[in-house]
Amino acid sequence: MTRHLEEITPHNLEAALGIEIRPDQRHAVEPVAHSLAEAYVRPPGVAWPRLIVDDGRPVGFLMAFLDIDWYGDGSVHRSGLWRLNIAADEQGRGHGRFAVDAVAAEIGRRGGRELHVTWHPGPDGPEAFYLRLGFRPNGETSGGQTVGVLELGQAPGSV
Repeated sequence: MTRHLEEITPHNLEAALGIEIRPDQRHAVEPVAHSLAEAYVRPPGVAWPRLIVDDGRPVGFLMAFLDIDWYGDGSVHRSGLWRLNIAADEQGRGHGRFAVDAVAAEIGRRGGRELHVTWHPGPDGPEAFYLRLGFRPNGETSGGQTVGVLELGQAPGSV
Protein backbone atom coordinates (compact mmCIF):
# COMPACT_ATOMS: atom_id res chain seq x y z
CA MET A 1 0.00 0.00 0.00
CA THR A 2 1.12 3.52 -0.74
CA ARG A 3 -0.81 5.70 1.66
CA HIS A 4 -0.25 9.41 1.62
CA LEU A 5 -1.95 12.73 2.31
CA GLU A 6 -2.92 15.27 -0.31
CA GLU A 7 -3.68 18.92 0.21
CA ILE A 8 -7.27 19.69 -0.80
CA THR A 9 -7.21 21.32 -4.24
CA PRO A 10 -9.70 21.84 -7.07
CA HIS A 11 -8.31 18.60 -8.52
CA ASN A 12 -9.35 16.40 -5.57
CA LEU A 13 -12.16 18.43 -3.97
CA GLU A 14 -14.93 16.18 -5.31
CA ALA A 15 -13.08 13.08 -4.05
CA ALA A 16 -12.84 14.65 -0.59
CA LEU A 17 -16.52 15.62 -0.60
CA GLY A 18 -17.39 12.04 -1.61
CA ILE A 19 -15.97 10.52 1.61
CA GLU A 20 -18.94 8.99 3.42
CA ILE A 21 -18.69 7.48 6.89
CA ARG A 22 -21.04 4.81 8.24
CA PRO A 23 -24.56 6.07 9.04
CA ASP A 24 -24.17 5.10 12.71
CA GLN A 25 -21.13 7.41 12.98
CA ARG A 26 -22.76 10.56 11.64
CA HIS A 27 -23.59 11.84 15.13
CA ALA A 28 -19.89 11.75 16.07
CA VAL A 29 -18.18 13.63 13.23
CA GLU A 30 -19.15 16.42 10.85
CA PRO A 31 -19.24 15.74 7.10
CA VAL A 32 -16.24 16.76 5.00
CA ALA A 33 -18.12 19.74 3.50
CA HIS A 34 -18.71 21.17 6.97
CA SER A 35 -15.03 20.73 7.86
CA LEU A 36 -13.87 22.46 4.69
CA ALA A 37 -16.24 25.36 5.38
CA GLU A 38 -14.81 25.67 8.89
CA ALA A 39 -11.27 25.60 7.50
CA TYR A 40 -12.16 28.39 5.11
CA VAL A 41 -13.39 30.77 7.84
CA ARG A 42 -10.40 30.24 10.16
CA PRO A 43 -7.25 32.35 9.99
CA PRO A 44 -4.75 30.99 7.44
CA GLY A 45 -2.63 28.15 8.80
CA VAL A 46 -4.93 27.13 11.66
CA ALA A 47 -6.80 24.36 9.82
CA TRP A 48 -4.86 21.64 8.00
CA PRO A 49 -7.34 19.65 5.85
CA ARG A 50 -6.02 16.65 3.90
CA LEU A 51 -7.35 13.84 1.75
CA ILE A 52 -6.12 10.38 2.73
CA VAL A 53 -5.23 8.38 -0.38
CA ASP A 54 -4.27 4.70 -0.63
CA ASP A 55 -3.09 3.24 -3.93
CA GLY A 56 -4.70 6.15 -5.77
CA ARG A 57 -8.08 5.74 -4.00
CA PRO A 58 -9.48 8.42 -1.69
CA VAL A 59 -10.13 6.55 1.57
CA GLY A 60 -10.59 9.30 4.12
CA PHE A 61 -10.30 12.89 5.17
CA LEU A 62 -8.59 14.48 8.13
CA MET A 63 -8.36 17.99 9.41
CA ALA A 64 -5.85 19.04 12.02
CA PHE A 65 -5.81 22.25 14.01
CA LEU A 66 -2.43 23.88 14.43
CA ASP A 67 -1.54 26.18 17.31
CA ILE A 68 -5.04 27.40 18.14
CA ASP A 69 -5.86 29.61 21.09
CA TRP A 70 -7.71 26.88 23.03
CA TYR A 71 -9.56 29.06 25.56
CA GLY A 72 -9.70 32.21 23.43
CA ASP A 73 -7.69 34.24 25.92
CA GLY A 74 -4.13 33.56 24.70
CA SER A 75 -3.24 31.45 27.74
CA VAL A 76 -3.04 28.03 26.06
CA HIS A 77 -2.22 27.07 22.48
CA ARG A 78 -2.82 23.53 21.24
CA SER A 79 -2.56 21.44 18.11
CA GLY A 80 -4.35 18.22 17.28
CA LEU A 81 -6.73 16.18 15.19
CA TRP A 82 -9.91 18.11 14.55
CA ARG A 83 -11.75 15.73 12.22
CA LEU A 84 -11.26 12.19 10.99
CA ASN A 85 -13.60 10.71 8.39
CA ILE A 86 -12.69 7.27 7.07
CA ALA A 87 -14.91 6.01 4.24
CA ALA A 88 -17.37 3.37 5.45
CA ASP A 89 -15.97 0.61 3.22
CA GLU A 90 -12.36 1.47 4.11
CA GLN A 91 -12.60 1.25 7.89
CA GLY A 92 -10.55 -1.33 9.79
CA ARG A 93 -7.63 -1.18 7.35
CA GLY A 94 -5.25 1.07 9.28
CA HIS A 95 -6.20 4.35 7.62
CA GLY A 96 -7.23 5.94 10.93
CA ARG A 97 -3.93 5.05 12.58
CA PHE A 98 -2.11 6.38 9.51
CA ALA A 99 -4.04 9.66 9.83
CA VAL A 100 -3.17 10.05 13.53
CA ASP A 101 0.50 9.27 12.81
CA ALA A 102 0.52 11.83 9.97
CA VAL A 103 -0.93 14.55 12.19
CA ALA A 104 1.56 13.65 14.94
CA ALA A 105 4.38 13.96 12.43
CA GLU A 106 3.18 17.39 11.26
CA ILE A 107 2.77 18.68 14.81
CA GLY A 108 6.20 17.29 15.74
CA ARG A 109 7.74 18.90 12.66
CA ARG A 110 6.37 22.23 13.90
CA GLY A 111 7.87 21.69 17.36
CA GLY A 112 4.73 20.47 19.15
CA ARG A 113 4.91 17.97 21.98
CA GLU A 114 1.24 16.99 22.32
CA LEU A 115 -1.54 15.95 19.97
CA HIS A 116 -5.06 16.72 21.19
CA VAL A 117 -8.33 15.24 20.02
CA THR A 118 -11.95 15.31 21.15
CA TRP A 119 -14.45 12.48 20.91
CA HIS A 120 -18.07 11.77 21.71
CA PRO A 121 -18.19 9.69 24.88
CA GLY A 122 -20.09 6.44 24.98
CA PRO A 123 -20.04 3.01 23.38
CA ASP A 124 -20.98 4.26 19.90
CA GLY A 125 -18.18 6.84 19.72
CA PRO A 126 -14.51 6.53 18.73
CA GLU A 127 -13.14 6.49 22.30
CA ALA A 128 -11.82 2.90 22.13
CA PHE A 129 -9.94 3.72 18.90
CA TYR A 130 -8.22 6.73 20.42
CA LEU A 131 -7.40 4.94 23.68
CA ARG A 132 -5.79 2.08 21.71
CA LEU A 133 -3.54 4.63 20.03
CA GLY A 134 -2.38 5.96 23.40
CA PHE A 135 -4.57 9.02 23.89
CA ARG A 136 -5.59 9.67 27.47
CA PRO A 137 -8.47 11.85 28.67
CA ASN A 138 -7.06 14.95 30.33
CA GLY A 139 -10.14 15.65 32.46
CA GLU A 140 -11.50 18.38 30.18
CA THR A 141 -14.50 18.49 27.90
CA SER A 142 -15.11 20.66 24.85
CA GLY A 143 -18.62 21.06 23.53
CA GLY A 144 -19.71 17.96 25.47
CA GLN A 145 -16.88 15.89 24.03
CA THR A 146 -14.01 14.27 25.91
CA VAL A 147 -10.61 15.90 25.37
CA GLY A 148 -7.75 13.45 24.93
CA VAL A 149 -4.03 14.06 24.64
CA LEU A 150 -1.20 12.02 23.20
CA GLU A 151 2.34 12.87 24.24
CA LEU A 152 4.60 12.95 21.19
CA GLY A 153 8.09 11.42 21.17
CA GLN A 154 11.28 13.44 21.06
CA ALA A 155 11.89 12.82 17.36
CA PRO A 156 9.53 14.64 14.97
CA GLY A 157 6.67 12.36 14.01
CA SER A 158 7.33 9.71 16.63
CA VAL A 159 4.28 8.84 18.68
